[in-house]
This record gives sequence, structure tokens and C-alpha cells, in this order.
Amino acid sequence: MTVVLFVVGLLLLIVGAEVLVRGASRLAAVFRVSPLVIGLTVVAFGTSSPELAVSIQAATLGQASIAVGNVIGSNIFNVLFILGCSALIVPLIVSQQLIRFDVPLMIALSFVVLLMAMDGILGAFDGSLLVLGLICYIAFVFVQSRKAQSEEQVEENSADAPEKSSWIKNLGMVALGLAMLVVGSDWLVDGAVALATHFGVSQLIIGLTIVAAGTSLPEVVTSIVAAIHGERDIAVGNVVGSNLFNIMGVLGVASLVAPGGIDIPASVVSFDLLVMLAVAIACLPIFFSGGIISRKEGALLLAYYVAYTLYLVFASTQHALLGAFSSTMLYIVIPISVLAIGVSVMQDYRHKSQA
Repeated sequence: MTVVLFVVGLLLLIVGAEVLVRGASRLAAVFRVSPLVIGLTVVAFGTSSPELAVSIQAATLGQASIAVGNVIGSNIFNVLFILGCSALIVPLIVSQQLIRFDVPLMIALSFVVLLMAMDGILGAFDGSLLVLGLICYIAFVFVQSRKAQSEEQVEENSADAPEKSSWIKNLGMVALGLAMLVVGSDWLVDGAVALATHFGVSQLIIGLTIVAAGTSLPEVVTSIVAAIHGERDIAVGNVVGSNLFNIMGVLGVASLVAPGGIDIPASVVSFDLLVMLAVAIACLPIFFSGGIISRKEGALLLAYYVAYTLYLVFASTQHALLGAFSSTMLYIVIPISVLAIGVSVMQDYRHKSQA
């Protein structure tokens, strides 16, 4: 029965993502906004609904470690794994809006959460600020997208505007796709969490890895399917939008509903939140270098997710290789990667200057 549920869940994820991407791209045309905006909002927030459900449930049950670990782990997973896999399939063209606004906002919010967590708790006031920020963000991106449309485009779109039944149908496709994604990922996550708990893995590690990866399965399949179909704005926007929603929406609401707020372990502040911030910062030069996430950069992102997961496993089991692995990553791999990205950015800058 477990195998059957796993297979059916996987099929629901694949079919649900296909339906969601088609409905979302058509919905963008109906409402005269760019596919990027739909990816940043409707698709991103919808595919992040499992993170919201898991974190709220964990927060109300007093399992704060899972709630916090889920958000941090999902944001790290979204950038390193999902963008990595999507870029390996097809190089991803990055919108200038992402480079100029959304990615810097993701970096700023990651830093804000780090500051909020330094007192060891995310309370109702912190949660209120994050949720308010989400509301302002949604309003801003939709207003800006509509302003960006020229008068000619608006008139042209008005002349060929789809009928009411058309947007209802497309909205229904989005809702159906999201429902299939949520159900499919839920069946996969339940089995993985039960198995990890049976083998004595800690709640924080479960939240950072299995739950984070499991609740991010909708983003994984959606971004990959979008990349395959050439909807690159949806593929990249889905990841960035999901990270913004995780911070402002998921963590904000969880902080509001958790009795007494969410306790933040010192280890999360000193390591996991710093990794989340570093991953967000790494997006900017990678996105800036040519405005494209190449296959090489995708492979680099994916390799870093494997390294991060290995570190968590070594640390949780106190493996003998932990010290050597940490030193190699800290003093060799990371500096070389930073240098390589820096050279790539400088070359791109010089190329643009000469042009």
C-alpha cells in the first residue's frame, strides 16, 4: 500500500504540475499581467501551501523546530535543488525585475528574519510585520505589472480579451493543479517523516531535509515542467516567489498562531539562518552574470545542495568525517566558488561596458 501511495502521489505531482503551468500561463494573459507575476504570486503561493499547512500544524502543536526548519530548509532547497535541476534541463533566462527587485527583497527579508531570531523567539509582533509585508508585496507586484503594460498592449489585449468563462476555466485548472500537487506531496511526506522518526532522526533535521524537500515537491515539479515547456519566467518566478512567501507568509502566520511564539534554537541562528541568507545572496551574482542561469551554474547549485545535505547528515550523526568535510567546504570549495562567480560577473560587466 505504501508503494501504491508513493506511485500515485508521484503521478499526481506530475499531472498536477502540467495542469497548473498551463492554467497559470493562460491566466496571465487573461488578467494582462506577465507570466513572471503569475509565477511570483499565484503559482508560488499555491505551491507553497504545503509549507504553510505543515508549519501552522507544527506551530500549534508546539513542534517549533519543524516549523522553522521547514521554512529554512525549503528556501535552501528551492534555490539550490530546484533552480539547479531546472537550469540543467534548459538554461533559465532571468527577468530584470527579479534581479532589480525580487531577489534583493529575498536577501533583505532573509537578513530581517535573522535579526528577528537573534533574541531566540519569533513572536506575534514579528509575525504581524511579516504578514503585512506579504500583503504590501502582492499589491506592489500587481500594480507594477499593470503599469508596465503600454497603452497599445492594453488596447490590443482588450480587443482580444478572453471571455469570462475562459478565465474561470483557467482559474479552475490552477486550483485543480494545486490540489493534485498538495495531495501528492502529502502522501510522500507522511511516509518519509514516519521512516525518519523510526530511525531516531531529530525534528530539526527532519524539518530541514525531508519535510522541507517533501513540501517543496510541488515547486520542484512545477518549475521543471515550466522549464521544459519554455515558461522560464514561471520556473524562476515560482522559486523566488515561494521563498518570499515562505518567509513572509508561512513564518509570519506560524509566528502568529503558535502559543507564545516560535522558539528559535541557537544552532539555527548561528548556522541554518546564515546558510539561508548566503544562498539568497548567491542568487544575485549568478542571476546577474548574463541574466541567464547556465547549466554550469545549475550544476554548481545542485552540488551545493548535496554538500549541505551531507553536512546535516554528518552533523546529526557526529560522523568522523564531519571536521574534514567542514574544513574542505569552508576553506577550499566555497572560496573557489565565490572567486569563479566573481570572475564571471566581472567578465559580463566588461562585455556590457564595451558593447
